[in-house]
Order: sequence, then C-alpha cells, then structure tokens
Amino acid sequence: MNSKQFRLGVDAGGTFTDFVLADGAGRMHLFKATSTPEDGTRAIADGLGQLAQALGRPVGEILSSLDLCINGTTVALNALIQHKGVKTGLICTAGHEDSLEIRLGHKEEGHRYDARYPAATMLVERRLRRPIRERVLVDGTVHTPLNEDDVRAACELFRAEGVEAVAISFVWSVANGAHERRAAQIVREMLPGVYVSVGLEVFPQMREYTRTSTAVVNAYLGPVLSRYVNRIERFYVENGIASPVRFYQSNGGMASTGAMTSRAVNAINSGPASAPRAALFVAKPFGHRNLITIDMGGTSFDITLTKDGVTNINKDIDFLRYRIGTPMIQVETLGAGGGSIAWVDPMGLLKVGPQSAGATPGPACYMRGGAEPTVTDANVVLGYLNPESLLGGRVKIDGNLSRKAIATHIAEPLKLSLEKAAYGIYNIVNINMINGIRRVSIERGYDPRDFVLIAAGGATSLHIAALAREIGVKTVLVSKLASGLCAFGQLLSDVKYNYMAACPMRIEPHSPLERVQQQFDRIETEAIAALEREGFSRERIHIDRQLDMRYSGQIHECSVNIGSMEVNQETIGTIRKMFDHRHKQLFTYAEPESQVEIVNLESTVSGVIDQPPSQTIEASRAPAERAIKGQREMIFGKGQDVEMINSPIYDGMQLGAGDTIDGPAVIEEITTSIVLPPGWRARLDVTGTYVLTDEGENR
Repeated sequence: MNSKQFRLGVDAGGTFTDFVLADGAGRMHLFKATSTPEDGTRAIADGLGQLAQALGRPVGEILSSLDLCINGTTVALNALIQHKGVKTGLICTAGHEDSLEIRLGHKEEGHRYDARYPAATMLVERRLRRPIRERVLVDGTVHTPLNEDDVRAACELFRAEGVEAVAISFVWSVANGAHERRAAQIVREMLPGVYVSVGLEVFPQMREYTRTSTAVVNAYLGPVLSRYVNRIERFYVENGIASPVRFYQSNGGMASTGAMTSRAVNAINSGPASAPRAALFVAKPFGHRNLITIDMGGTSFDITLTKDGVTNINKDIDFLRYRIGTPMIQVETLGAGGGSIAWVDPMGLLKVGPQSAGATPGPACYMRGGAEPTVTDANVVLGYLNPESLLGGRVKIDGNLSRKAIATHIAEPLKLSLEKAAYGIYNIVNINMINGIRRVSIERGYDPRDFVLIAAGGATSLHIAALAREIGVKTVLVSKLASGLCAFGQLLSDVKYNYMAACPMRIEPHSPLERVQQQFDRIETEAIAALEREGFSRERIHIDRQLDMRYSGQIHECSVNIGSMEVNQETIGTIRKMFDHRHKQLFTYAEPESQVEIVNLESTVSGVIDQPPSQTIEASRAPAERAIKGQREMIFGKGQDVEMINSPIYDGMQLGAGDTIDGPAVIEEITTSIVLPPGWRARLDVTGTYVLTDEGENR
C-alpha cells in the first residue's frame, strides 16, 4: 500500500453487502450491511457508517484516506437472471438475424433430447434484429460494401421502438472491422444517448455466434450497469473520496469505471470472482495450493477450484443459457443460500431451493414478513445460529418464527418431528452443495480429497465441516474474514484487462509467424497506454500471452499460456509442445504428428497493486475455555436419526492464536458462526485463520 492509510473492498451480494477495510499496519475490519438492490448507495452508506463508528472517525475522513476503493456487484448478474436488462436492438449481416436463436444447435446438458425443454429467452426480439447488406470475406476483402441505408433504417425503427441499447456484429469483422465501425458511427449519430455495443470491441475473436451473443449481452446489461457504477462513483465522490473508484470483473481483476461501463458483460460474475485470490492468500502460510473455495451467502452457493495455485478461467461458455466469449473465472453457482426456501413437492418429497427469500422479506426469523422456512431458519432450529440476534447483535431475529415456519410447512405435512424436519432441510441443502463440489472436481478429473476446503460467505461455516466429511476432505480453512472473503479478495487483486485478436494461421515451415507477433505488439501497445493513463508505470505493468490453438479439423480450441514468449520460428517448436501438453491435460490425449493451427490470441495485461500487509493476532494466554459464553442444545445426525447435544458456544473475539477447540461446539464470530460437529477440531492460527481438521467421530 502507498502513503494512504486505508484500502476498502465492498462486495454487494443479494442479501448482504460486505465491507473489508485494511490499514497499513495489517489490521482488517469487517462489517456487513443489508443489501439494498433498489439503491446500492444506501447499503454502502450503512456500511461506511459502521466503519466510522468503529474507527471513531468521520466517513469523509476515512474515504479521503483510501488508496483504493474496490466494488464488487451482482447488478449485472441479477439483471440477466431476472431478464431486467434494457430493450435492445441488433444490427447484423443479412441472413444472420437468427444466429442467436439457432445457438449453433446447442441444447443444455441433460436436455438434449427433451422436446419439452423451453427455448432460451431471447434478449433481442426477432423484429429488432435488423439485417444489413454487407459482406467481408475471411481474408478481409470486401465482397459486398456496407449498405448505409439499411443501418439508417434500422436506427429509425429502434428510435420508434424506444430501444435503449444497440449491438452490432458482422460476419468476419475480425478480419476487417471497417463495416462495424462505420455502422457504429451512424448509430451514435442518429441515436445519441443510446448504448452501443460493437462486437469487434467487446469480443474481437473468431466465432461469429459467440461474438454476436457477447455483444448482445453487453448491450442488454450496459445501461443497467452504467447507471449503477456511475451512481456509486458519484456517491463516493460526494462523500469525500479522492482515490480511484474501481469495480471488480469476472476475470479476477479490477477495472476503472469507464472500462466497466463499456464492458458490462465483464461484470456478470463480479462478486465470486475475487474469492480464489483471497483463498490463495489464506492458504499460503500453510503451504496449500490445491483449493476448493465455497461461498454460501444468502441467495447462492458459489464454488471455484484452484489447482497448483492457478484458478481456471473459461472463455466461450454458456452462462445462464447465453454464450459469452470474454474470460471469466470458472464459478459453479447453485441456488443454495441461507435464504433458500424449503418446500414439499406434489410427490411429498422435501426440496430446498432454488427459490430464495433473499434480503426481502428474508428468512422467517428476520421478522420482515417472511413466512416460508429457509436454510437459515433450519440452522436456528438446529441450534447452530443464535436464536435471538446475528451480526454481533445488530440484526435481531426471532427463533420462534423459524420453528413455526418449519413446523407449519415441513414437519406437519411430512409428519416429522420439528428436529428431524430442520435436519432434513440442512441435509438436503448440503447434498445439493456436495453435488456442485463434485461437478468442479470429480467430473473434471480431480479428486477432492487432494484439496483443502476454504470457507467464504456468511453461511458457509455452518455447513463446511459436514460437507468436508461427506467428500472426504480432512482439512478446512476458515478465516476470521470468511464472511467477507470476496471483499477481502478485491483488496489483493490487480487491475486487469484482456486484449484479444483473431489470427487464423496453420503452423507450417514457412508460416508468416510475424503476423502473430505483430498482433501481440499492437494490442499490448494499446493496453500499456491505457494502464499508463490510469497511473501505472511501465514497471508496474505485467503481460501474459495466450494462444488459442487446435489440431487442424477440430471444432474447438484450447488456450495455451506462453507467458512473455515471442512467437517466431525459433519459439514455435516449444509452443507446439506446450499445446500438445495442454491438450493432453484437457482431453487425455495428444497428436504430436498432426498439423496445428492458431485461431485467436490474447494478452492479459495487469497493473500490479501493492499488497496490504498480513494481519496477525495475539497468542493465547489462557485456556480456550475462557471464551465459552454459554451452552446451547445442538442437533446432529446420527445414522438415520438425530441426536441433541448440549454444546458450548465460544466467543471468537476472545480466542487467541494457538487455542484449540473440540466439537461439538459453535464458534461465534461477529459475522459468521463456525459449527464443529462431533469429531472435528479447530485451531486458531496466528494469521487469524481457523484450521479445522476431521479427527474422526471415535477418536
């Protein structure tokens, strides 16, 4: 960190907004505020007020002392999930108006032969997909000149229809972008104030459908996200901030306000994308580099896998049924959060989620009018959560309302005891989460027993020991910052932009490889200039190069990271071997004798930020029992039945480094509670991380 005193990370989730403030001495301050989706500045004002009260300093003084303010948001994600983007038009090459609907013939896994499975909701109505007579060939030559009258006619229709955003995507624009650029110029002249998303700018790589879909998603979300980030930035400025306001991207890095408004598609996974960075930081003192990070919040459950210190990044994927080409941290998301609603289906089977009570009305115990039982209500009945208040007393709850909701909607219809009904809810949501963990590990060739589980999110620590035991993981790490781990991850991240280009070329003895290197030089010159305008010196700018390659005749390619290596006749042999190795990693085989071709290239350009110092906590000076603040009846599974055990409740704020606690027990931190089932042990490390180990039920 520089001479400024603080750095602030803010992660706006569906239920809570998390705040992590780091100071130059290594101290971390964590606060939570109830999210206000209708106006995010209200939640931010609440969190800043808590910070000001805790530090005894005015909000303006804290903001003026920030070296960075980073914000993660679910605004773009929620708009896409709920189809609450803006009315969008598409300008495309004549004959390609239906590529969005055809989707390359793709049907989601599990529904390939299901004729009743509904088609994806189109983000652009058919009548607003306007054909433009133009054609560029694969080599960049113009076959049919751009018909500007078609573009103008499309603009007249869009104006009449009240379109707020226009996407532009022409076939082979990556070979010659003149038509797309001219069309964009016309649209901006005729429709001032309308958001324009140009395929060549948003995703300048091969694959026409992917480029068109990405441009459309970007247009659909652009005005929504622009209004949000501009409002947030204005709020900070009005309250005295002097440092840059940054926003978190799906690629695992920060971006400026301007970059986010023009690339709204990069904000879709803004929240969970920072968790792997924080997980690596938490695990580093213990020497762990194989991590599964799980984040259970109020609405969703997010999973990321990190192997050998590297978290996988996806491109060209279907996300919420929409093809997106831009790089995204690979996150598996389930509708399994603390607010997930338990219900009985027509067959009399207990289900949990994906419907959620969210922040409003929230779980029944929140006393906001919610009457349906949720996972949070089950945790209250099981004794895992304080039945009277959460967040150190800031949020009052009523455990009796949890019992009433579960009794009325679950226990009585299924003729179960209240305890068994609550444990059934807990067990089913755990099974849902375990299936998600298996999808990111076992189904991708990884044994989860070779990994450590890292807790993120406020509700995760209530479930993580049970999840770990089920999948065979023996070690779990729960940071004192776990409930705000994504906000903490933002503090550790760099500014990161992905610059891409298409460069189709077969690798042959006399291939013009200088074309590839020229493309790298071109996009990196642009990237470096952009970061220098943001205040980064050349020494602070780091570049990683990737090539998308495939065997000739293949449909799909795989990305090969070549670091800072140049592409020329001397290095191409090494690059070819790297591709064969990567292909074997992904698909279990390689074809060293087959011809290879380059399809796309990409430079990941980062502005490196100083890391905040690590926090440390004082060593324990007395037995851990001093931190016991009471007892509570807790319910655990025992075979086909449940067992009620009177268990100690520890005050996490009273524990010191080296303290060890055996389950059954609950450790209550201000923003989360850690459940230790029988057979589990927790040791608090000097770094402020609880190391949970499964010692076996009969040790």
